[in-house]
Amino acid sequence: QVQLVESGGGLVQAGDSLRLSCAASGRTISSIAMGWFRQAPGKEREFVAAINWSGGSTNYADSVKGRFTISRDNAKDTVYLQMNSLKPEDTAVYYCAAKFRRAWYAGDDLSEYEYWGQGTQVTVSS
Repeated sequence: QVQLVESGGGLVQAGDSLRLSCAASGRTISSIAMGWFRQAPGKEREFVAAINWSGGSTNYADSVKGRFTISRDNAKDTVYLQMNSLKPEDTAVYYCAAKFRRAWYAGDDLSEYEYWGQGTQVTVSS
């Protein structure tokens, strides 16, 4: 069992940066792949970024590639999402997720993720 708590969301202007954090408890995340997903009002939850258990492999949605960076600190059981050059279309609730299955793979399939946080709101004004 893993509990995930996101933090770092807020209201920013277009072009600003934010760093989201996802703190895990219940067990170490060192053998788990982690991902970030987001859901805007009226839309389905979508993949943003993922990182495999070692941090050696990452994966990004095309919409955030070059602007967002996912990283992890296994010693702190924490995953981060650095978001730069934010756009109004990045506005959403951002969720952290964890998967034990195929932890070597930074997958974008949300159905593979077994544990989810409660989400943190990111609002980008134009």
